Amino acid sequence: MGASGFIGNALYKELCNYFDTYGTYHTNTSYKGNGQFFHYDIQEDDIFSVLEKVRPDYVISCLRGDFTAQVQAHLHLMEYIVKHECKLYFISSANVFDAYSKFPSYENDKTLSQSIYGRLKIRIENMMMRMPKKNMAILRVPMVFGNTSPRIKEIKTLLEGNEAIEVFPNLIINVTNDDRLTQQIHYLINQDKYGIFHLGSTDLVHHEDFIKEVIKRLGNYHPLLKKVYTTNEDRYLAVLPKQHKLPKNLTVTFQEIIDHHLMVD
Repeated sequence: MGASGFIGNALYKELCNYFDTYGTYHTNTSYKGNGQFFHYDIQEDDIFSVLEKVRPDYVISCLRGDFTAQVQAHLHLMEYIVKHECKLYFISSANVFDAYSKFPSYENDKTLSQSIYGRLKIRIENMMMRMPKKNMAILRVPMVFGNTSPRIKEIKTLLEGNEAIEVFPNLIINVTNDDRLTQQIHYLINQDKYGIFHLGSTDLVHHEDFIKEVIKRLGNYHPLLKKVYTTNEDRYLAVLPKQHKLPKNLTVTFQEIIDHHLMVD
């Protein structure tokens, strides 16, 4: 679900050679003639109609759109999952912890968010917690980068227009990219894993330092940086694993993301 977006499409490409893989799209009409893709309008359509056609064993939700409609769609999705004994993988976010700032967050930490986006993710997570454990996995991800990611595209556009790029000097984060994230999710499906997983780099970095390194990789620019201070002290927005650690070959450091996956086009 949500296979025409950045993460959803990366997942489709990672999985389609190994599984009979289907996806949904809404506005991107380039998928119209693709028999593996179904048009789905989150505000108008019922997800049941897609599920009945596909009859999936696994559903990965990368849905975007109206927040109320997202809640409704996931309610229907969970009804189907429980009844048909399949599994839901939900792409959640580090923002479920954005009200906490003193430490990184681990899988069993209590969620609390000040942002509307974080509260939406918490609401869907809480709905999932009422499902049988083996039918669901919550995948919390930090900021996702990669050559075709919206974040990198935006940075390139701002650099080329000589416009200011916002950085948060006091924000300590971890990060990931589309390549490593999709490999990790592929592994979780293959191993039929369930529960809560934190899928970010194993180490932490200040947001400002990371963005400066990214810009160096993108070319010989003299960027304008707009420093945004939300507090006087360092604050964390990072999701690290404690209970559900992945094999070493599937982990990544923030430096590896800069070195290997942010090459100039």
